Amino acid sequence: MYKELSSGVKISITRSISTSFESYLASIDWKEERFSMEDFIASWQTYFQENAAWIEKIPADVLMNTEFHEEMAQKIDEVIAKILNEEPTAKQIETIEALQKELGTSYSYNCKAEAAYIEQLLKEKQK
Repeated sequence: MYKELSSGVKISITRSISTSFESYLASIDWKEERFSMEDFIASWQTYFQENAAWIEKIPADVLMNTEFHEEMAQKIDEVIAKILNEEPTAKQIETIEALQKELGTSYSYNCKAEAAYIEQLLKEKQK
């Protein structure tokens, strides 16, 4: 069912998952021990109901179908894995290392999205 959606709708779904996942992780300060899949899903549902036009482009019978829900769960897992496995850029590493040296901090980060969060956090501390 998911595969039958237009590419634009699939891209929008992926973007909404990515955006809300990164926003949810920022809300828990990227603390793994605070992560709850149920809380993330609730956050994502709120996000797409309030911000995503793609939800209106999917027929109600598809949205209610168990198979579609299973496919969406798989898509969520794929998007999360991709985010968590994307390496920080050399520029992010360089910037974070310089800021940490200046501020005397030692935050760790494991992926590009977390590095973006840490970089923003450090820039806020710098002000």
